[in-house]
Amino acid sequence: MTNPHHTAPATTSTARHKNKTVAALLAFLFGGLGLHRLYLRGARDPWLWAHLASLPLAWIIAKGAPDADGFYKVLPIMISGLVGFLEALVLGLMADDKWDARFNPASGKRSESRWPLAIILVASMMLGAAGLIATISRLFDLLYTGGAYG
Repeated sequence: MTNPHHTAPATTSTARHKNKTVAALLAFLFGGLGLHRLYLRGARDPWLWAHLASLPLAWIIAKGAPDADGFYKVLPIMISGLVGFLEALVLGLMADDKWDARFNPASGKRSESRWPLAIILVASMMLGAAGLIATISRLFDLLYTGGAYG
């Protein structure tokens, strides 16, 4: 028998709505540390830990090969940062419907991307492309000429 005075709790969505612009900005600014991964998936995300592993890896290289060029010592951090720029582009260019289906299935809200996201995407493309070109050119300079050009 049911109690006529008992009311069922209201079904409100308690899932936090994840903003695509915030995620892209975190990937742009702190992608090398994986903060966007923490925002989107939490501390159990293995790629968050892969990003964070670049810091001790750079330290191990610096301590293990003290005579190595400084470029090699910071290369793990640079690669992690470049991946962060790429992830900013991937996240920012995802359609709003697909974004909501993946990251906000139970939030009850819909995403609407605005112009700040476009600025983040342009900056990510510029800095990411420049960083990738600089990294490739320096790596080839060191590998093929021994650093003759700088």
